[in-house]
Amino acid sequence: MYPLIYAHRGASGHAPENTMAAFRLALEEGAEGLELDVQLTADRQVVVIHDETLDRTTDGTGPVYSRTWEELRGLDASFGQEAYMGEGIPLLAQVLELLAPTQLELNIELKNGIVPYEGMEELVVRMVRQYGMEKRIVLSSFNHYSVARLAAMAPDIESAVLYAEGLYRPWEYAAFVGARSLHPHYLAVTPEIVMNAHMAGVKVRPWTVNSDEDYRRMAAAGVDAVITNYPCKFKALRG
Repeated sequence: MYPLIYAHRGASGHAPENTMAAFRLALEEGAEGLELDVQLTADRQVVVIHDETLDRTTDGTGPVYSRTWEELRGLDASFGQEAYMGEGIPLLAQVLELLAPTQLELNIELKNGIVPYEGMEELVVRMVRQYGMEKRIVLSSFNHYSVARLAAMAPDIESAVLYAEGLYRPWEYAAFVGARSLHPHYLAVTPEIVMNAHMAGVKVRPWTVNSDEDYRRMAAAGVDAVITNYPCKFKALRG
C-alpha cells in the first residue's frame, strides 16, 4: 500500500499557502487529503492561516487575534504570487464546504501552542459536526494539552500528536493523551516506530515530505500518509 498524499497548507508548492486557491489546486492534482492551520479572530471566527501574525503571508500586520473577521477578509494573502493577487484568508467553514461533497480527508492543525485561544477546540469540533465530516477529520496540535482535550470531548473524531524531534515510544504517548495518530517531522520517523505504532493501532503521517528520496523512505517505512507541498509530484511518482 502506498501512503496517502496530504497537501500541506494546500498545494503550497505552487499556490499561496492556506488559501482556497491552494486547496482547489490540491484537489485538481489528486491529493487524498488536505492539511491546514487555524487561528481565531478577535470576534472568534475560525480562520485558516499558519502564523500567529499577519506579516509573513499577507499585506497586513500584527496578531491575527487582534483583528475581526471583517478586518481580515479584505487582506491579500497571495504571498507575493502575481497570478494569485487578491486571494484572501479563508474561513474554516469555506474549506469544510469545499470538501463536504468529496471523499478527501482533512487535517486541521489547531495553532494554539503560542496563543492559547480559549475554547478553540469546542468551536472547531462544532464546525466539523455541522458539516457531518467527523469520519474524515484529523485534529492535531503541538499543544498536547489541547490534543488531550480534543480526544476527551470528541472521541469519535481522530486526534493526532504533532511533534518535531525524537519522542520515546511515541505510540505509547499517543495512547496516554488519547490520540489515534502521530504527526512527526519526517526525520523523526523510523520503520521501527511505524511498526510499533501500527501494532498499537496508531497511524503515522509525517510532515513535510518534499523530496523523492524522502517520499520513498517514508513509503518504505510504511507510513499511512505523507504531508507534502507537492501532491502532484508524488501522485506522478506513485503512478
